[in-house]
Amino acid sequence: MTEQPTSHEGRQPLAARSQERTRPRAEATGPSAVPSPGGPPQDLAGTARREGDRLRFVGAATRRIARGIDLDEIVLGLCRATVPTFSDAILVYLRDPLPVGDERPISPFVLRLRRTDRLRLAEEDADLGSSGPIPVIDPHNDLTPAAELCEVRSGGALSEVLRGVRPVFGDSAAARAALPELLGADRTVPNGHRAILAPLRGRRRVIGAAVFLRRPDRPAFEPNDLLVAAQLATHTALGIDKAVLYGREAYIADELQRTMLPDSLPQPTGVRLASRYLPAAETARVGGDWYDAIPLPGSRVALVVGDVMGHSMTSAAIMGQLRTTAQTLAGLDLPPQEVLHHLDEQAQRLGTDRMATCMYAVYDPVSHRITIANAGHPPPILLHLGGRAEVLRVPPGAPIGVGGVDFEAVELDAPAGATLLLYTDGLVESRLRDVWTGIEQLRERLAATAQLTGPDHSPPLEALCDDVLDMLGPGDRDDDIALLAARFDGIAPSDVAYWFLEPEDAAPSRARRLARRALARWGLEELSDSVELLVSEVVTNAVRYAERPVTLRLLRTDVLRCEVGDDSPQLPRQRRARDTDEGGRGLFLVNRLARRWGATRLSTGKVVWFELPTRT
Repeated sequence: MTEQPTSHEGRQPLAARSQERTRPRAEATGPSAVPSPGGPPQDLAGTARREGDRLRFVGAATRRIARGIDLDEIVLGLCRATVPTFSDAILVYLRDPLPVGDERPISPFVLRLRRTDRLRLAEEDADLGSSGPIPVIDPHNDLTPAAELCEVRSGGALSEVLRGVRPVFGDSAAARAALPELLGADRTVPNGHRAILAPLRGRRRVIGAAVFLRRPDRPAFEPNDLLVAAQLATHTALGIDKAVLYGREAYIADELQRTMLPDSLPQPTGVRLASRYLPAAETARVGGDWYDAIPLPGSRVALVVGDVMGHSMTSAAIMGQLRTTAQTLAGLDLPPQEVLHHLDEQAQRLGTDRMATCMYAVYDPVSHRITIANAGHPPPILLHLGGRAEVLRVPPGAPIGVGGVDFEAVELDAPAGATLLLYTDGLVESRLRDVWTGIEQLRERLAATAQLTGPDHSPPLEALCDDVLDMLGPGDRDDDIALLAARFDGIAPSDVAYWFLEPEDAAPSRARRLARRALARWGLEELSDSVELLVSEVVTNAVRYAERPVTLRLLRTDVLRCEVGDDSPQLPRQRRARDTDEGGRGLFLVNRLARRWGATRLSTGKVVWFELPTRT
């Protein structure tokens, strides 16, 4: 049972002192503008007006608190709504750490002083109109500094008040025992000040406490002010609960998406890559946009950009599933249109409303060609070496998830020095422009950037990506953006040697002779011994299982790459040969001598490859 505040006989009501003081805020008609008990008698109209003022204050204060999105904004809203209208100072304590959702509470728990606001007065002039509310922690103020941390002991006075949930007057027995525990053992409410201690209870547990204080020259808190404090505490606690849950959800979704995007891009032969990803906004950081670059057999590379509908953890999860599926399909070396077909089937298995757009392109640096298939995605733009930017004519296709549609692939020239730009619609579409207007603006921006570097030089790839993103205005960020740029360097025909070998016993010796001649032509005779040994081992293994001619290809770039293909789908596996075995040591030699090696299954068989450095 809380004690009732003492009356202040002879004190002039605050409403009657309007000529002496001017509130620094428009809410001067709040609860503090109500006369204290024991003042002049009020008629029924005055009482109704006083209660109406309280209701209007509570409505305005809760709306201000509700405007906050994150934790700091909500606490600031409580402080600014109550100082100086309801109290002259406020201390807000929150649990550290704040519990999230159904997390098990930690006992004993700790309260940390999150914010303190007070109405500061000039020493020589106590007129409230001379200074506005300044949210500072003032070491010279007799109300601060309060204790930064407070451990709430189970069974203690503070724990009992918090467990009771209802606000209590500062001069009640419970508050007199609890406030020193909250503020610090050597600190208490200054003499003459009135206080209300209000627990902040969220949906499941107490998450903090607020202390409202009034100076002696203001009316004391009335019983109805406890109801006001309870309303303010409840709205603040629920807002903090929502902010913490939203922050955790946004963090999890953001981490989920970032882990599903590639940490770094590969460096395949004959092409340079750069990428960018931008969220729509800090308040909607999660989307379903993704990009990827996947090395393929034959020094080719698959370039993928996609966009899952929506902005949520569900969109990020679906994006991760589709990206993983695309990587698996790329590993099977399926044509682009077949990859999109299987992605469409996968999206339908995930649900009837799982929609996405996707662009899948395969670049071959040897043939200087690119094969592209589209599933409802904005068309790519090719920036030529001379500065001409071209929107590629690619069949639009239906989005992934529609089902029952065919996808068509087109094969186009990819000249050396050209740059292919794949992007999601967030780059070219917003409330301010339609998608085709944005595509045209992007094309013009690329052409203008290329003009700055001259007709004989391509713009730097990273700088080009940054310049593309600079075209976005402040109102253009309606969606997240994924951007993938590929600079085609290609591999010159003079750096490629290619042969067919019949699957016969003489194939390994012929492969050694052909490799030796190619290395002599390239001036790499110092690699002859290693290359002949490794080529002989790999070709021998291919001839053993092949029924059709075996392919042998050497590529000279910054490394020497050898690729041997056959029609057997069985991938070789390195194993430890026993002392009595006559074979089984070929891959062991490849693993020891080659810089890198691997095997990839194709629709027509497999390719085994290895790389050696051209410089020692």
